[in-house]
Amino acid sequence: MHSLRSLSLTILVFSSLFLLAACGPAVASQAQTQQTATISKSFQTIATPIPTVPAYRCAAWSSNNAPSAYSTINVYARITKDIGPVTGANATAVAHFQSGDQTFTATAASDNGGYVTFKVQLQGQQPRGTPATIDVSFSSIPGYNGTLRCTPAFFTPQ
Repeated sequence: MHSLRSLSLTILVFSSLFLLAACGPAVASQAQTQQTATISKSFQTIATPIPTVPAYRCAAWSSNNAPSAYSTINVYARITKDIGPVTGANATAVAHFQSGDQTFTATAASDNGGYVTFKVQLQGQQPRGTPATIDVSFSSIPGYNGTLRCTPAFFTPQ
């Protein structure tokens, strides 16, 4: 009797396993193949060239990016040729206030480090929370014809 019970239990377990396997998800018989990507050799000939770095470059920045509306800030600019400083270049700056533009001239030509400084008195010309920009350009640059415009300086009165 014990062996009959064991045989019945074994048949019941295997039957249950077959039923579970029959209720399982269907498995795809074949994996989908993807197309092979091919790149033509002429692809390399149409690539854009790496841009050249200009010999003369300049940038400007303010001494305080969040001054009070009635303060005085300094605006600095630097000019370089092949990362070396340019001495003797004249600089002008134009501050773009909400009330209008104001032009400044550097007190001296660029020094032996390529730097110039402008003193800008804000005098409430720009409302609090409104950004302003200052464009700086260099002229009379030794070995360069024309005017070089810098990346602008900016500030927002608080």
